[in-house]
Amino acid sequence: MSATDPIGVFDSGVGGLSILKEVRLLLPKEDLLYFADSKYCPYGAKTPTFIKERSYKLTEFLLTKGAKLIIVACNTASVTALEDLRTKYPDVHFVGVEPAIKQGVLYSRNHKVGVLATGVTLSGERFYSLLKRYAGETLIFTQPCHGLVERIEAGEVEAGGETERIVGECTAPLIESGVDVIILGCTHYPFIRSLVEKKAGPGVKIIDTGAPVARQALRVLREHNLLTQRTKGGREFFFTSGHPQAVAPVIHRLWGGVGEGVSGQLL
Repeated sequence: MSATDPIGVFDSGVGGLSILKEVRLLLPKEDLLYFADSKYCPYGAKTPTFIKERSYKLTEFLLTKGAKLIIVACNTASVTALEDLRTKYPDVHFVGVEPAIKQGVLYSRNHKVGVLATGVTLSGERFYSLLKRYAGETLIFTQPCHGLVERIEAGEVEAGGETERIVGECTAPLIESGVDVIILGCTHYPFIRSLVEKKAGPGVKIIDTGAPVARQALRVLREHNLLTQRTKGGREFFFTSGHPQAVAPVIHRLWGGVGEGVSGQLL
């Protein structure tokens, strides 16, 4: 690995672009590789064994492209596979994502925090570990959001229609419980943040983990002397296991461009 090598990022689909945006803001000179495993999205309905196998394959692909750091930009994959990845690839630097329980507890005034996430994330041991470490006296209300990832994968992130209906159904139980903080526990969800804010109302704070993940990536690179010293801006390269013709327009919509294009990969 060298400082000029790229940062690799993978997710079950396009949701990890919300993490990629924060990485780009904090590390404007780094080259970035992004893999959307769109053929198998969403991971929320998959078995832990399947998610681990996909995480291994995506890691190996990014390593063949020279990744010096790999960000698992998927809560479900992080909960399910991150520790196994670190064991299987002990020489690789990994950064994972997890619901921002610590931040949610700190922000809450009435000690009631809601979490929107996939069922796999909410039922994972890693999530319960977060609750044990950080919840304290705060009540944590969880809500799986079935069907929401699929709508975001299709690029349907505006008000009106099925996406807003699902967001309304998911946020309603949390609001009824009196939460004053809602954590977006899936990297897809920042793309419908405005809809969550609309349904939750001005008295509820919405938080996600994009910026903290980017800061952790910076710390890891700095610790291992892997920050690039180039003076020009970095490039982005996009890959997908899905059909590029279908995935590229969604990436363009959510990212604001497609960098070097979207390359299909049979993994």
